[in-house]
Amino acid sequence: MRKIKVVFYQDEKGMCPVLTWLRTIPPKAQDKCRVKIERLAELGHELRRPEADLLGGKIYELRASLSGVQYRLLYFFHGSTAAVLASGIIKEDQVPPTEINRAIERKRKFELNPIKHTYEGSTQ
Repeated sequence: MRKIKVVFYQDEKGMCPVLTWLRTIPPKAQDKCRVKIERLAELGHELRRPEADLLGGKIYELRASLSGVQYRLLYFFHGSTAAVLASGIIKEDQVPPTEINRAIERKRKFELNPIKHTYEGSTQ
């Protein structure tokens, strides 16, 4: 099984919403999310529940939890790349439709211009 390249979506201003969000959550939650991202790179399409799930519109979620709080990273596959698009803390059983729609819109933009929408800065 080959590894998947994981990249982060950046907006038109060069900002990376997922990494900005990651920096706001507790350090232990950041660590859990990083482990899930590493698992995505290792397993790609083979990653399954409870770690990942298909939400719809070819958008998947990575799932991490800590102290009863659910952390979600939304992504999609673009060839041999997984592009992480959006994130959030989910208190419900499902990701809200607004978050899925935001990820679908970012996916559309990424597919139109992957170079422009791939974050090149530091992930630290």
